[in-house]
Amino acid sequence: MSVTDEEGAFARELFAGLGDITTRKMMGGLCLYHEGTIFAIVHSDLGLMIKGAGAFIDRLEDMGCTRWTYTRDNGKTASMPYWTMPSTALDDPEEAAAIAREALRYL
Repeated sequence: MSVTDEEGAFARELFAGLGDITTRKMMGGLCLYHEGTIFAIVHSDLGLMIKGAGAFIDRLEDMGCTRWTYTRDNGKTASMPYWTMPSTALDDPEEAAAIAREALRYL
């Protein structure tokens, strides 16, 4: 399953407060970039996820966000550097943009 045009438009609109957002399809989804830096992904199965690094990871976990993990063919669990967005941010472009700005400071 791939990300729909509507899902991509929703993500670009949600993060519009950042300014120019570009996108690129990859990793089974749609990657979102601000000034050339990837900060989020729209995954076809997992929805909108924000990239975490450094001390921002603790903040994401404090907000109740969960990390993207999956099971490899060999049965081992692997993790990607993306977390779910707080549900409140999905309805609030100001909060979403603030979270994205915070993420970008650590990337």
